[in-house]
Amino acid sequence: MFEPESGPAPTASTRGLVDPGAARSGFELVRLPPAPDLADLVEWHWVVRWDLPPGAEFTQVVIPHPNANIVAEAGGFAVHGIPAGLFSRTLRGSGAVLGTKLRPGALRLLLGHPEAVRPGLVVPAAESFAGTAAGGAGEVEDAGRLAVAAARAGDDGGAVAAVTPLLRAVAERRRTRRSADALARVARALAAVVSGELGPDAGVAELATVAGTSTRSLQRLFAGWVGVSPKWVLQRHRVHLAADLLAADPAHDLAALAAAVGYYDQAHLSTDFARALGSTPAAYARRCAASREALVGAASAGPARGVLPAGGRA
Repeated sequence: MFEPESGPAPTASTRGLVDPGAARSGFELVRLPPAPDLADLVEWHWVVRWDLPPGAEFTQVVIPHPNANIVAEAGGFAVHGIPAGLFSRTLRGSGAVLGTKLRPGALRLLLGHPEAVRPGLVVPAAESFAGTAAGGAGEVEDAGRLAVAAARAGDDGGAVAAVTPLLRAVAERRRTRRSADALARVARALAAVVSGELGPDAGVAELATVAGTSTRSLQRLFAGWVGVSPKWVLQRHRVHLAADLLAADPAHDLAALAAAVGYYDQAHLSTDFARALGSTPAAYARRCAASREALVGAASAGPARGVLPAGGRA
């Protein structure tokens, strides 16, 4: 059986939360590391908890990464591939969710079939994992329910512990030398982007060089294992950087911002930004500025029920 190396480099950043200032009033986020023997497949686990006043609701939007998630929540336990567009979730009342953010390509290994890379894929965990040395459908569903109960009780470690044996059983059955090599090449490319080893203006050819392969081979690798192209990964990274900088400083000069995140001019930034977020950088900056002002006003008025510290989702 193949045993993964420990301590792999990160393949995803914590960027991507749309309007993080508003998120601070909507929910709490905690990220937890995976078990060492699953670190080749799992980027991190995340717990989201919220407690909103009666009648209130909060909608959070996320600019997706090239990562799939396995999510246990009150409505079920399911596998979520890379969203086809923005990810949006509306929260009401109180509750909690446990998610497992997979490393790029890991879902292809865990599901064991090419359909895993289809954008927008959502499959019940019981359907995906039952019968793969992880117990039957009932055991899989029980793991999801235990994870949600632990998360609601504030036992984040217990929530992770509820799903770890399931992930371990599936991984042990489906890891191979071939899959390990494919995931290692994908991870090397993503790590170079996330760490800043490659600048934001890097192209696909540079990404292929880092991964130790040709441009065409890298494109085939991403098509078969990740579900998005290397070009998509590079463009999405630039948009994440731009959104993060605008949230931190809504008054940021947009021409300077475009250059800082790797674009030749502001027009190209605006095109990619609007395609990913559905709004222009200028409109997004105004939204973030309004949220920052609202936070300052809320802080001066004192704490309110349902307001939780937050950092993001997934």
